[in-house]
Amino acid sequence: MLVATGVLGLGLVLLVAGGEAMVRGAAALARQLGVPALIIGLTVVAFGTSAPELAVNTTAALRGDTGVVFGSIAGSNLANVGLILALCALFRPLTVHSAVITREIPMMLLATAAITVMSIDALREQEADRFDRAEGLLLLLLFAVFLYYTARDVLRKRGDDTLVQQAEVVPAGEHLHSTFASTSLVAVGLTGLVLGGRLAVTGAVDIATEAGMSQAVIGITILALGTSLPELVASVMAVRRGETDLAIGSVVGSNIFNVLFVLGTTATIAPVAVPEHGHADLLALLASGAALLVFAVGRSGITRGEGACLLAAYCAYLLWRVV
Repeated sequence: MLVATGVLGLGLVLLVAGGEAMVRGAAALARQLGVPALIIGLTVVAFGTSAPELAVNTTAALRGDTGVVFGSIAGSNLANVGLILALCALFRPLTVHSAVITREIPMMLLATAAITVMSIDALREQEADRFDRAEGLLLLLLFAVFLYYTARDVLRKRGDDTLVQQAEVVPAGEHLHSTFASTSLVAVGLTGLVLGGRLAVTGAVDIATEAGMSQAVIGITILALGTSLPELVASVMAVRRGETDLAIGSVVGSNIFNVLFVLGTTATIAPVAVPEHGHADLLALLASGAALLVFAVGRSGITRGEGACLLAAYCAYLLWRVV
């Protein structure tokens, strides 16, 4: 158990460090190639914050350990709302920009509702509930539609869109003066992600085996919390700067990415089974998203009291899920 825990911990460290290195190197390389900051933010940075989740789940799919996939995606999205946003709201009440309410949060709810329906294979008279390759490709198609719709909407409202502000705040990488240095940093980051993903999945599976726990439970707890660290850092930094709406946009965008791109990519590689209590996880995701929308619509945004409610609900659900 001790060795497996050490392997998992090392894997999570490599995932976070690799994701950070990849984002900084790719952002610097894009700047050197003359790519606008807005495009960098909408692509490189958006992909980079969810790089740990993508690395873990594609590694698990390639290894055939898809038991951790569903749990890590569901757990990461639950942690983003119930833990990260809740802690940010406790630190400072979160003001929500209208674009987040009208575009990002509804899309997050729509994506979650879509995978909830896809998970009920009994509706199509199949034996086991799972996400197969066809559903994975459909999720990737929805992700492409979302990117197109978002980019078009952002460019139309460039002057007052919060996503533009978020996208233009990208890692500068001023110290990278050459294309070779930027490319090397990207390569190092990708190596860290690949190696970290392998170690994290190996450690998680070993812990689940030795402790007699399901891979889904390990995924929804340890892996989910570990891979959500980039979102936690980005959100806390945004709140400290007083940019509370950017914290919400970052978390909601990460949830959309996890559901549509990460799950879509993983299911395309190998079928992802819905574990026991998996439908309850999906309902919890829908409930947390609905609660976030209700709180965000309020005049005061997300208050400290509402943040405390989100945190209490998340802790209670996680305790029920583990016990």
